[in-house]
Amino acid sequence: MTNRKKFIVSHAPFWHDGSQISARSYHMMIAALPAVLFGLIQYGVPALAVLAFSVATAMLWELVMNYLMKRPVSIGDGNAALIGLLLGMMVPATTPWWAILMGTFVAILLGKHVYGGIGGNPFNPVLIALAVLMLSWADLFDFAEAYRNYEFDFAMVYPIAMLKYYGVSAISSFDTGALMMGKQIGGIGATFGLGLIIGGIYLIIRGIIRWEIAISFLVGVFVTALLFNMADSAKYAGPMFHLFAGYTLIGAFFLATEDSSSPVNFIPMLIYGAGAGIMTVLIRNIGVFVDGVVFAILLMNLVSPLLDKIRPKAIGKVA
Repeated sequence: MTNRKKFIVSHAPFWHDGSQISARSYHMMIAALPAVLFGLIQYGVPALAVLAFSVATAMLWELVMNYLMKRPVSIGDGNAALIGLLLGMMVPATTPWWAILMGTFVAILLGKHVYGGIGGNPFNPVLIALAVLMLSWADLFDFAEAYRNYEFDFAMVYPIAMLKYYGVSAISSFDTGALMMGKQIGGIGATFGLGLIIGGIYLIIRGIIRWEIAISFLVGVFVTALLFNMADSAKYAGPMFHLFAGYTLIGAFFLATEDSSSPVNFIPMLIYGAGAGIMTVLIRNIGVFVDGVVFAILLMNLVSPLLDKIRPKAIGKVA
């Protein structure tokens, strides 16, 4: 009689379920469209130039690395274009060309190919590039200075920076609805909260990203910000501000969920997402950087392999 308590696993080869890297890349780009289009409308031709140059140079570096490492041409899978698009979404529309060129070079070379290519990278390539740019040329991310020649019908200050340097009273003009509708300056594709949420829901429904990471990230931000706010509401902003300002939403849906650098098991994904959310608010409130999303996710990328060791016990074994 067959023992039904045993779980028998066969050896390779396994069947392919039909999923492709290109499909994931293109769905990610489709999901980013609402936020990208809003950024193009808000910042105009300079934003289009930055995004186009970022995507083009990322694909160019990918092609160069394919040639130098004698690997098949892989720009057709859309991964390099996606890296370039996400990088362009997080920088100001006035970012100089050399910074974009340097950022995409770092992302493709140090973030991806130095580890063997797609699937082998322990860190998100986009975040590696942003961290290098932030640490090397911090002035590039002074959004108030970057947009000094623009005129909008809302305060032309970077909300997260104002909170950091001048306290809660300095952000009183930014309500939750305005932040969600993109009435704030920031990265080209990082300010339109509603668009990023719509894109995130699309990715979750399509099964492109795991909801466990995105939702636990947002819960981590919300709960930590709430605790700080309850401790001193005059010094620390409330949770809704932290959810809709800065890089929070693009981090939750488009960056923390990168496949290669995030856990694959259920409990580790919850810990990973929550940890990144908690670290984001800690860095914003008591760290030296204005926005903590980039470094918070990179830190959790670092511990992701350890988190994935938390696994359910096997219910059987091969005899």
